[in-house]
Amino acid sequence: MGLFGKNAKSFLLDKGYEKEGGERAVPLGTGNFAEVYKAKRKTTIKWDHGNGNEGTLNEGEYVAIKIIDKSKVEDMNDITREIDIMKKVKHENIIQLYECLDEPKRMNLVMELVTGGELFDRIVSKGNYSEKDAATTIVTLCSALHHLHERKIVHRDLKPENILYKDTSDDSPIKLADFGLAREIAPGGAMMKTACGTPGYVAPEILKNEGYDSPAVDMWSVGVILYILLCGFPPFYEEELPALFDSILHARYDFPSPWWDTISPGGKTLVKELLELKIDKRLDAKTTMQHDFCKTASDKSLSDAQKALKKFQANRRLRKAALGVIAQQRLEKALAELRMAK
Repeated sequence: MGLFGKNAKSFLLDKGYEKEGGERAVPLGTGNFAEVYKAKRKTTIKWDHGNGNEGTLNEGEYVAIKIIDKSKVEDMNDITREIDIMKKVKHENIIQLYECLDEPKRMNLVMELVTGGELFDRIVSKGNYSEKDAATTIVTLCSALHHLHERKIVHRDLKPENILYKDTSDDSPIKLADFGLAREIAPGGAMMKTACGTPGYVAPEILKNEGYDSPAVDMWSVGVILYILLCGFPPFYEEELPALFDSILHARYDFPSPWWDTISPGGKTLVKELLELKIDKRLDAKTTMQHDFCKTASDKSLSDAQKALKKFQANRRLRKAALGVIAQQRLEKALAELRMAK
């Protein structure tokens, strides 16, 4: 029965949510300390997080409820921080938090339900995929990031698994998810020092372990995602973490033939301007949205990229259990090995 036992069911029913599947419900997803279930709102309510971040949750509307087992959480301050950040966000391309329902042993996060799957899976299954599709994805993602960055919020874990589709329709919007590593930029210039992220997508300034305080870390990740969208494989791909991080720290990548032969010069230029080592020269979200490539991208098919991406997805899933999100201690160990090798 998992976290959604009789007590949880009774509590959520009292709060106006009916779990789909009743006692036999299967979670939509599970993690180290949480399970996510689909549920239906029984009555219409207004939700309000302050500062104009408000809306309506209608009777009969389906939601996702993330049930967190407090006893398995190492530091509940991390959960509280994630909730506080999500309460400050309201954007059509970011998963919306509706309510936080607290219990002595559980925290229940009522959120927007998304059912359309991951970004790369959708691209692989498309009948036709082009540079224009890649550009549209980047513009939409940057619209969400611009909303965050204006509010001094840095996501810090941008990757394809956190870019989801609202539903399975052809015109479904994408939704940015998972704010577990997100942080607010502290007033007064205090630096973030946590070494965190996901292999291959993490920005070089995070790896330097010297402190960072800029949304530019997210834009580096956008550059990695764009690179993959255009050719089907990542720019940084070494198997061992120290070698991978060394390539990232030096922006050591290329545009190999034949995969990049037909990609427009504008696409390559945008990649270069995002995978820029100098933070003050790296494009921000707003400038990226207005880039020439995003306005003039071609409709020409990228079928080779789709084929390569299908292989990349299969390999990524095989390695996911072994890599996943880098724990701070594991990242620091890999960086220490890199420094010792120099």
